[in-house]
Amino acid sequence: MFEAIFNNPLFGITITIAAYTVSTALYQKTQFPLFSPILTASILIILFLLIFNINLDYYQKGGNFITLFLTPATVALAIPLYRQIHILKKHFLIIIISIIVGSCASIISVIALSKLLKLPDELTLSLLSKSVTTPIAVDITKTLGGQQSITVIAVVLTGITGAIIGPTILRILQINNPTAKGLAMGTGAHAIGTSKAFEFGETEGAISSLSIGLAGIITVILAPLLNQLF
Repeated sequence: MFEAIFNNPLFGITITIAAYTVSTALYQKTQFPLFSPILTASILIILFLLIFNINLDYYQKGGNFITLFLTPATVALAIPLYRQIHILKKHFLIIIISIIVGSCASIISVIALSKLLKLPDELTLSLLSKSVTTPIAVDITKTLGGQQSITVIAVVLTGITGAIIGPTILRILQINNPTAKGLAMGTGAHAIGTSKAFEFGETEGAISSLSIGLAGIITVILAPLLNQLF
């Protein structure tokens, strides 16, 4: 009987929604950065599967359905951007340059640290796209020949870390401009950072949404080139 329940895609979907709902409520109540809903929900799901000794394949049958919505969800971020289109027109050149510089810094830092720590090439290739949203990052890694599972972990950890420490860094550096804050969060911490940027304001969230898409496109172009160059 239990196997029939676990085998149903609704099982994975249900526990994911339940874990995320609980995690969101916890974060809203505490506002503690380490209680980021994505991190907390992931931990709850892992603990649930381990405690009840449930095979990951059962969960994935429903989890894969949720994954299908990643790309549409990313595209939907264009809506708040459209509402702030006047800001994009006014600061277009600065925004583009900022995202290019941020993307280059992310890629080069991975290459430099990988060489310093003497990491295997496959691991390096898997980490190059850590600062872009998951659907784009996985495609980049697949093209480069890295491990997609490592990329997913790196993307999630980068986003969570950025959402946790990003606001503190912005405050220390006294960066108060909404456009600058959105660029920093979106370019450095992709969709998870963008969810945090929306807590600052709609302008920050809209610019962060723009950064996700442009940073993804720029990383697709620059990751192979900078990897060959360095």
